[in-house]
Amino acid sequence: MIDVINLRKSFGDKEILKGINVTINKGDIVAVLGPSGSGKSTFLRCLNCMEDPTGGSIIFNGVDIADMKVDINVHRRHMGMVFQHFNLFNNKTVLQNVMMAPEYLQCRDLKKAKRANRRIQFKNVFRGKDKKEALVPITTTKEQIKKEVRENALKLLTRIGLEDKADVYPSTLSGGQKQRVAIIRSLAMNPDVILFDEPTSALDPEMVGEVLELMKELAQEGMTMVVVTHEMGFAREVASRVLFMDDGQIKEEAGPQEFFEHPKDARLKEFLSKIL
Repeated sequence: MIDVINLRKSFGDKEILKGINVTINKGDIVAVLGPSGSGKSTFLRCLNCMEDPTGGSIIFNGVDIADMKVDINVHRRHMGMVFQHFNLFNNKTVLQNVMMAPEYLQCRDLKKAKRANRRIQFKNVFRGKDKKEALVPITTTKEQIKKEVRENALKLLTRIGLEDKADVYPSTLSGGQKQRVAIIRSLAMNPDVILFDEPTSALDPEMVGEVLELMKELAQEGMTMVVVTHEMGFAREVASRVLFMDDGQIKEEAGPQEFFEHPKDARLKEFLSKIL
């Protein structure tokens, strides 16, 4: 699904990523571990081009999204992102937060189709009967889109037990509730992969479990996930592969059992000795 080839990222003279190479297949749960400042979050933000790579390629579903000529917004639809600090809109209700992206994008597509049809109809006036262009099929309305997006958002809120919070504002939620809403907001776009940037690091310890439980459910359902995390238990139990990053490079990559029980890289051994 994602092929990262010689990915580099610099800020001014400081090189943060120094040639990352990794393949993420459909259904993979990849945990990314490493010390602070190792480039983990920058790597994740480059994957969906929130940060433009300085060099290298990111092949996502067959397209190099690091190419500046590619419309990244088309591909971001299929790549969800969950942030450390939730990034919910505080001036919108929980339900509006979950509905916002799919409703906006589907309505925008509808507008584009209608505009295209107006152009086609105008040009068809001057074309012969056998040369008329077919109209873009339109099978929905703005009202239907809103209704369907709302129904799906309510289903997702029910899934995480927060349907009773649909009409409240995020400021009234606990940290764990906010992060679970942020996760289903990503799910509302029906993505191919979800990127998690330290999703539990801003939570009180007692709230971490409820977020990890939802992530485990997604993993069991086959969602492809890339998770930058400090949660060693999650990496051991849920990840199909674990990457260790240090100094802008992937120093070791292995299955969780091999990674934790038989580390090979000296820096990884030192890292694990301090946290386990």
